Amino acid sequence: METRDLLREAAGRLRAAGVASPEHDAGELLAHVLGTTRGQLFLAPGLGPDQQQRYDDLLARRAAREPLQHLLGAAWFRHVEVAVGPGVFVPRPETELLAGWAIDQAQAIVATGRTPVVVDLCTGSGVIAKSIADEVPQAEVFAVELDPPAHAWAERNLVGTGVELRLGDLATAFDDLAGSVDVVVSNPPYVPLEAWESVAVEARDHDPHLALFSGDDGLDAIRVIAARGLVLLKPGGVVGVEHADVQGESAPAVFSSGGRWEEVRDHRDLAGRPRFTTARRPHLEHHSVGGWRA
Repeated sequence: METRDLLREAAGRLRAAGVASPEHDAGELLAHVLGTTRGQLFLAPGLGPDQQQRYDDLLARRAAREPLQHLLGAAWFRHVEVAVGPGVFVPRPETELLAGWAIDQAQAIVATGRTPVVVDLCTGSGVIAKSIADEVPQAEVFAVELDPPAHAWAERNLVGTGVELRLGDLATAFDDLAGSVDVVVSNPPYVPLEAWESVAVEARDHDPHLALFSGDDGLDAIRVIAARGLVLLKPGGVVGVEHADVQGESAPAVFSSGGRWEEVRDHRDLAGRPRFTTARRPHLEHHSVGGWRA
């Protein structure tokens, strides 16, 4: 069968199964089997019998809504690649915007002649930390993950990057860095428990639930990050945290309430949907007795 016809038939199978990007996924899987890229598919030789069987098997697994990245064994994010599979959250393209924000913050500090200290909470596969280390090699980057299987993936992905990875809880991690961090960044769990049915099959059935769900309103982890950020960040330090598109008001409100943060701002993704919140620890901290202090 000609490559064009093969892809058309494969995309039809995936579309019928409810896959959101059937043409893209059919091409990626075929390129994977042939050891080439999607852009070079029409220059590659046709499938041999064994390759055809392998391609059919991969299409069947994708039609069953197994994540494409699990089938490929990797996910691409900004300028880096990370290994992924069962037991770790698959990075999403929209998170590249949050990582880009953190990179910009770190690069601005480098421009002043200082070494930025960056902490990635709920690192999962380690992809945000790896991107920061890749694009801001001058930075000191730290990452923490609570779930042992996900931590094992991060450990694999962060070898040779210089990132210091720890196994632990974001609520208590990095006491040794208290008051010395410039940037805290996190893509935490943020799906409300009640939203179980609305989660895409690929995520609901294959991503770790610890990486997805965060209390009745989905904000439990974000509340912890807001509290922990005040401990970790130096005065003037910044925090960025991803949230669901329906949390464009409730997530910033976590930081706005109580008056402990300033410059609270929400950011939209390329589709115009609310995607992440940033805030700054004030240079001066207000206390009910005694006014303001540094």
